[in-house]
Amino acid sequence: MSSMYDSLTQWIEMQKKVKQWFSNVNDNAKKGDRLELILYTRMAFQHMIRTLRAFDNWLQDPFIISNMPKEELEFVWTTIYNILQQLIDLDIKHTSEFRDYIAKLEKEGKLSPLLLELFGEGIGQRRRGERERVSLSI
Repeated sequence: MSSMYDSLTQWIEMQKKVKQWFSNVNDNAKKGDRLELILYTRMAFQHMIRTLRAFDNWLQDPFIISNMPKEELEFVWTTIYNILQQLIDLDIKHTSEFRDYIAKLEKEGKLSPLLLELFGEGIGQRRRGERERVSLSI
């Protein structure tokens, strides 16, 4: 049991350090140029993905979930549900605004030729560069 306790403690400490690091770089990100914003955002996404994978693995372990109190599972569900809603809202807002922006640039003849090449003759026609399509099956 000691090794499990130590492992959990190490994970907690690592998460605290990562949280602090992102707090420290937040001002840099806000003041950063486009590349810095992209890099910091991608680092945040990568850490979120890593954490979500670990959480998902955790919830698949029968030894863990058989000992987890229902109240803790309810707390996790409520929190994850709220994060999910925020993520979907972010994606809808960002994708809609970007779609509208590139349509405006296309009408003005200011769209990058690279984007035209990626998306075809018109923004409505997609090829390479298309956002991933997701189908939800339960």
